[in-house]
Amino acid sequence: MKLQTLLFCPADAERKVSRALDSAADAVILDLEDSVAASAKAAARSAAVHVLAGATTRPDLVVRINPQDTCWYLPDLVAVVPHKPRAVLLPKCTSPDALRRLDHHLEALEVANGLPAGMIAILALVTETAASLRCMAYDGVTPRLRALLFGAEDLAADFGISPRHVDGTLTAPIAAARAALLVAAAQAQVPAIDTPWPDPRDPAGLQAEIAAAVRDGFAGKLCIHPNQLAPVAAAFTPPPERVRWAEAVHRLFMDHPTSGVLVLNGKMIDRPHLKLAERILEAVACTSDEV
Repeated sequence: MKLQTLLFCPADAERKVSRALDSAADAVILDLEDSVAASAKAAARSAAVHVLAGATTRPDLVVRINPQDTCWYLPDLVAVVPHKPRAVLLPKCTSPDALRRLDHHLEALEVANGLPAGMIAILALVTETAASLRCMAYDGVTPRLRALLFGAEDLAADFGISPRHVDGTLTAPIAAARAALLVAAAQAQVPAIDTPWPDPRDPAGLQAEIAAAVRDGFAGKLCIHPNQLAPVAAAFTPPPERVRWAEAVHRLFMDHPTSGVLVLNGKMIDRPHLKLAERILEAVACTSDEV
């Protein structure tokens, strides 16, 4: 599942959904949570089902269901699982138990609907202080977990602070939680996906935050407007010289499988360099739709 660009869209906003489905997003997130008023939850759920029922192969469709402590959580799952979304996005994922609970409910509904157990993936959105402290424990909870997603705006609201300084950089508690999520994702061996840039009319701010995300090890970025997709995709696509380096490292270690340290172009490389090279080649394969 390619996760460089994930575009949020209110499930009950027909025009926005249509634009999203025609976009170059890797995944469209049909939102049943924050962007949908309580009075419109049932209608949004029906709209999501309609989209899923008529889905083509691209982009992947993800449904952000409502949190587990709401009356909408189970009805959301019961409605969407039969129509086989690529993944379910769990908001306010505050503990390993929340992941286990969703895994259990998904498996029960998959079996009940004659679907292979485990076919629907889970994306976990970290947006609360409790989650930022516990996400280190997500490793090994369920093989459905495909990525950890960072939500700076909701997390800042939980802290009661602004998520960013005037210059656009993250405030200290939010930056600390972001770093913790990166470590947790690496431990769980799943991609980390960065928070959305909140202003679609500020391309300079978006570019600065994308550059930081790439530098820090995120694999993709959440988007809230189609005009954010192209710059995000471009930034997360490895440049040709980086790909050539990765190919050379990989080839050298394949030719010398028992070696721990080798020399490439006069520079020492070791097994950590091979791991980095493999990550770069995986990103290229995803970009080429080879995986």
